[in-house]
Amino acid sequence: MNEIIVLVLVLMLLLLLWLAWREFANSKNNVLFTQLENKHRAMLLDLNDGLNKLADRMNVASQGSAEALKNTVSQELLATRDAMQALQLAQNNSLAQTRETVLETLHKTLSEQGKSQQALINDTMLKATTTLTQSVESLGKIVDARLEQIGGKVSERLDEGFKKTNETFVSVMERLATIDEAQKKIDGLTVNMVSLQELLGDKRSRGAYGEVQLEGLVRNALPPDSFKMQHTFENGARVDCALLLPAPTGTVAVDSKFPLENYHKMFDSALSEAAQNLAEKQFKADVRKHVDDIAAKYIIPNVTSDGAVMFIPAEAVFAEIHAYHPEVIDYAMNKRVWLVSPTTLMAVLNTARAVLKDVEMRKQVHIIKDELGKLSKDFERFDVRMKKLADNIRQAHDNAQEVHKSSQKITNRFKQIERVELSNQTLSDVSGDLLDSIDDKEDLV
Repeated sequence: MNEIIVLVLVLMLLLLLWLAWREFANSKNNVLFTQLENKHRAMLLDLNDGLNKLADRMNVASQGSAEALKNTVSQELLATRDAMQALQLAQNNSLAQTRETVLETLHKTLSEQGKSQQALINDTMLKATTTLTQSVESLGKIVDARLEQIGGKVSERLDEGFKKTNETFVSVMERLATIDEAQKKIDGLTVNMVSLQELLGDKRSRGAYGEVQLEGLVRNALPPDSFKMQHTFENGARVDCALLLPAPTGTVAVDSKFPLENYHKMFDSALSEAAQNLAEKQFKADVRKHVDDIAAKYIIPNVTSDGAVMFIPAEAVFAEIHAYHPEVIDYAMNKRVWLVSPTTLMAVLNTARAVLKDVEMRKQVHIIKDELGKLSKDFERFDVRMKKLADNIRQAHDNAQEVHKSSQKITNRFKQIERVELSNQTLSDVSGDLLDSIDDKEDLV
């Protein structure tokens, strides 16, 4: 806009100069030329004054626009920050509701799966028992004394199989009973749950809550001999949890800290902006103080590892630190203190469990190899015996078929004798068949 006004003024100035030159060319009187020159000078002075005044007005207007724009931007920034805080609170509430819904769904799914598996196992065992019993009874009716002996051996094998199956079934029932007990405990905890807001209102309650949550996560993830709760070091410092990991890591201290008061003040809309900023500074100072305490107490040369872990029980507090306060994270890293939340702590514990499992596997690898060799030999013997049993059953079936054929032949011959349909040749055939039948029976015996 300023450039357009200057361009217009320059054009006007050129036009006045052209008019002055034209009048000068047409004028023949020097006096008239002098008068015109004076007049033009006066016009140029007036034009210069007008340009200066216009420039002053434009400066004043631009300063007013800048102030208005600055105020507008400040208001929009405040409104954006309030909206971000409201959105973060809504996300935290949504995450809490989603977690409760997932836990309830998981409990119901585990209960339903346990019941369906128990019913399926019962039906399968009932059908298998009925089928095997019918097979044994039919074999007992068809075969003779030799088949009965073979049937006795088969019964022994089946009894062993039934015994193993029953043992497996009892083991499954015990596991289902354990699952039912766990479900009852979970239901009891759900009924007796208190308000989390009331629990976290007091510093001691927050500390106890963090220690209980830390202990639950560690006990669920690691074997009992790989950690110690409320462990006291040689310098007298007592840590919430000490992870006993193999070399070169060694003992890792894990301490629970819960900086919550100033965190809530940071997002309290009832407070002024100055109070919220002060709470934010105090929140960062609290976290740094916790880091300093952990580094001073729980990083002991030649006793613990060269680092320690600070456990923050609230995911929201952990996310706030990582998202908006990277200088605090850098400060903790320089102190060799790692900040973790319940989710990230589970990743650390799973890694530690994998290391412990690998160490134990290396210690027990020779025992596993020996047991696998024994199991392979047992399976080979079982395969050979099953083949022998199958051959015996097939031979018994063939013998029974032969006996049945001989019986049919003898029966048909006796019927012919009763009808007096035999000739001499027929009588010789009958006697030969009888002798063959007798020989067959003797062979079977």
